[in-house]
Amino acid sequence: MKRHEFLRELHKVSANRNYLEIGVNDGRSLRLSRVPSIAVDPAFKVVSEIKCDVHLVKATSDDFFARDNPLQHLKGGRHPLRNLRRGRSPLGHWRRTTLDLSFIDGMHLFEFALRDFINIEKHSDWGSVIVFDDMLPRNVDEAARDRHTGAWTGDVYKIIEVLARYRPDLVTVQVDTQPTGQLVVFGADPSSTVLKDKYEEILQEYLVPDPQKVPEAILERAAAVPPEALLEAGFWGRLIRARNMGLPRSRGWEPLRQALEQVGVSR
Repeated sequence: MKRHEFLRELHKVSANRNYLEIGVNDGRSLRLSRVPSIAVDPAFKVVSEIKCDVHLVKATSDDFFARDNPLQHLKGGRHPLRNLRRGRSPLGHWRRTTLDLSFIDGMHLFEFALRDFINIEKHSDWGSVIVFDDMLPRNVDEAARDRHTGAWTGDVYKIIEVLARYRPDLVTVQVDTQPTGQLVVFGADPSSTVLKDKYEEILQEYLVPDPQKVPEAILERAAAVPPEALLEAGFWGRLIRARNMGLPRSRGWEPLRQALEQVGVSR
């Protein structure tokens, strides 16, 4: 399954109510969205027909997230917390808008991808789905920080190890899509400051000159699951119901984590 096929199906199974994309380029991934969306790129050149309500932001992702209310396009940054049983919205009862589905495909350099995740997590919740593109390079040349190949992932694959090491509370799933794999992250915690606090320490260890020492497990996709296994897993309905009801992390995350482990897609 190719990456855009997987992303199209992910839109369906996650029943996302909104979408954020970092790295638009020609719009091939953005055109898959049918929900209110925000797409960020300092030099996008969209040539695909877009079929969603979208706010195109011509800026770096760092500048975008530095705005006072970056999610303003998505219901003004907050919306009523609905009482789903009664179908009413209690007066004055609000909760912040959170991102349901986010796609990180910006600069193919580790430090940029890490900052994008840190910023996106602040606007996400345990029921959010965050996807990194180009996470499984096929050879060392594709993983170079200094691009010299046609297909290019850069060194963003390092995100896999960093999240496993610094954020074991998350569930990360490597997905064997073509051509260069993806990583899907569940269990976002907007209150976590671990990655932000350790950012400089992480960069000092992980930013190294080319050639990159890509682990064999990454090159061989040893831990990657078939995309169909994730898309057809039975936890999606539970995630959607809990997310739409606004269940707190204390009630929703642990059952989802267990469901992920049962279907064998948790690291």
